[in-house]
Amino acid sequence: MRHLNYKHLHYFWVVAKEGGIANASKVLFLTPQTISGQLSALEEQVGEKLFARHGRRLHLTDVGRLIFQYADEMFRLGTELKDVLSGRLPGGVQAFTVGVSDAVPKILAYRLLEPALHLENKLRVVCHEGRFDELLAQLSVHKLDLIIADAPVSQGLHLKVYNHALGDSGISFFAARKIVQRLKGRFPQSLNGVPILMPGTNSNLRRMLQQWLEQEEIRPQIAAEFEDPALMKVFGEAGVGAFVAPTAIEKEVMRQHEVQVVGRTEELREQYYAVSAERRIKHPAVLAISEAARRRFSI
Repeated sequence: MRHLNYKHLHYFWVVAKEGGIANASKVLFLTPQTISGQLSALEEQVGEKLFARHGRRLHLTDVGRLIFQYADEMFRLGTELKDVLSGRLPGGVQAFTVGVSDAVPKILAYRLLEPALHLENKLRVVCHEGRFDELLAQLSVHKLDLIIADAPVSQGLHLKVYNHALGDSGISFFAARKIVQRLKGRFPQSLNGVPILMPGTNSNLRRMLQQWLEQEEIRPQIAAEFEDPALMKVFGEAGVGAFVAPTAIEKEVMRQHEVQVVGRTEELREQYYAVSAERRIKHPAVLAISEAARRRFSI
């Protein structure tokens, strides 16, 4: 088979999605006979049956399911390509698509992205949360305009993406009242033996925190671990254990979760980065985010 007829493939894809030739004919504005003929031509080209009839319904064969998986991805990407080339969402508003690493606190992500919401030329901010490595894969193929992360991209990855430092913050320790009442002595020794909630192993903060606790010879009781900082704070609010968050959002954490600050350290500083496919920032939203962060973020 030298060349695949993409028109035939598209008809096949619509028939599979719509569950039959009759429904597909309404979507494609073609007669059932025309579609049936195109399917037969595709099956002849492939050399396999793509549908099996059970009663009045068509069901994909094993080969049909395989081809449908590829066709579905192809036509989804085709639709996505049109959106990317137009650079706009329905309604004429330009999209600004941001990936937020799941290690970045939600409050902090909002604070960093807020300047993009107030540009003269309105943008629709589209946020995706996920693991840093997964977001990098999307950025490298231009599915994202920007990533907000708690760590820079390693040069060893050889990706054509660039780090832009946004700022940094010291770390505060928080706990619910029933935990605070159990603390003895001065911070940070007061954390000895206290239940503590740890960030997930993929977090840069987790590695720094472990090193700091060992350096200070503090041995808390690890009660739970969390990849999601928001979930960790909910458990902390319930009194399961003490937890950490950037000092930059200390007031918001205390207000939202009704917890108290039990101590702060400047020896631990969490840094935040904008990662883009641009070496020199030109996108107006990324410029606004970067400039605002440099003016006010560092604590």
